[in-house]
Amino acid sequence: MDLLQNLALAGGLSWASGFRLYATVFIAGLLARLGYVHLPDGLSMLTDTWVLVTSGVLAVGEFVADKVPAFDSVWDAIHTFVRVPAGALLAWGVFRDSGAGAQFAAALLGGAITSGTHLAKTGGRALINTSPEPFSNWGASAGEDISWLGGMYLMWQHPAVFLVLLGIFVLFLVWLVPKILRGLRALARRLRGERVSRA
Repeated sequence: MDLLQNLALAGGLSWASGFRLYATVFIAGLLARLGYVHLPDGLSMLTDTWVLVTSGVLAVGEFVADKVPAFDSVWDAIHTFVRVPAGALLAWGVFRDSGAGAQFAAALLGGAITSGTHLAKTGGRALINTSPEPFSNWGASAGEDISWLGGMYLMWQHPAVFLVLLGIFVLFLVWLVPKILRGLRALARRLRGERVSRA
C-alpha cells in the first residue's frame, strides 16, 4: 500500500471509530477476509474469526443502543474509554512496518481524530436528548450512519478525496467542539438548578 492509501486508511479508521467502532472493525475485517480490500499486516488480526464474531455482535448492539434516546448518551459515555484507544491502535496498526516513529505519530494522530469525532458525537447527542421527542435523535443517528458508510467507501476507493474531506472535518471540529462544550456546561447548570429548586 502506498503512503496516500495508508494515510487515508489510518485517518479513516480512526475517524469511523469515533462514530461506530465495532461496525468499523467488523466491516474492515470482513471485506479484507473476503478479498475485497487489502489491510496492512498490522491489521491482519481484524480478519480473525473471533474478532469478526465479537465485533459483529457488538456492532448490532451498538446499532440498537444508538437509536434509543438517553441510553445512547450513556453508551457513548462508557465507550469513551473504548473508542479512543481503539482508534489509536487501528492507526498504529496501519503503520506497523513504517518504523517506530511513524507508528507512534500515527497512533497519536489517530487517537486525536477519534477523540474529536467521539466528542462531537457524544456531546451533540447529549444536547439533542434534551428534546422530548425521539425523531431528532433518530435523524442524528441516521445521519451518522450515512456519513460513516460514505467515509468508509471513500477511504478505500478515493483516498485523496477522503483526506481532503477529513481535513475539512477537523477544521469543522475546531469550530464545533467549543460550542458543544459550552452547551453541555449550560445543560449541567440547568440540571443543577432544577435539582436545587425541587429540593
